[in-house]
Amino acid sequence: MPKIPAAKQSPPPRAWQRMLSGRRLDLLDPSPIDIEIDDIAHGLARVARWNGQTVGPLPFNVAQHSIIVEELCSVFKPGWPSKWRLAALLHDAPEFVIGDMISPFKAQLGGQYKVIEKRLQEAIHLRFSLPAELPEAVEKTIKRADRACAFFEATQIAGFESTEARKIFGAPRGVEPFEIQVLTAIQSQKHFLNRFSALYKILSD
Repeated sequence: MPKIPAAKQSPPPRAWQRMLSGRRLDLLDPSPIDIEIDDIAHGLARVARWNGQTVGPLPFNVAQHSIIVEELCSVFKPGWPSKWRLAALLHDAPEFVIGDMISPFKAQLGGQYKVIEKRLQEAIHLRFSLPAELPEAVEKTIKRADRACAFFEATQIAGFESTEARKIFGAPRGVEPFEIQVLTAIQSQKHFLNRFSALYKILSD
């Protein structure tokens, strides 16, 4: 009886992305050694918040959002250690490779998205001398700043009425209203890298 050849197994789908630095970052099993701050800054400065649904000629990018969130944390927690401010700056860092998904879409994607996002965040933290998982109090402060920033973004550049924004994000407490001046990708990338360098230098000294 002739032998039937075994069916060839297809190779698993590619799960890595090549970065401009030359690194190949595995999205399912990210290694801290494959993460570079230049790749993060470049990517975040070119990812639009609100799926690009913002007023004006420029998209509001995640790098600029991250800078504002870090600044708000310093308002909420004067004298906060530089490591926690660095964590605030990097709070959306996984989006440099997986993009910025709006919250309603994240909820529909379910657990697998959160697993991938969490693994990337942990690898990023380890790469830059932060604990893989942040203390709960630190997470809460960053989340508070994130929601405050989202409120001002929503009402100033994303078309939300103040009443609607308060229902979704809550009214910001403990911070004076400020005006968002949307930066270009190049400007945001530069500011993000400068802020990272200042905080990381303090952390490394």
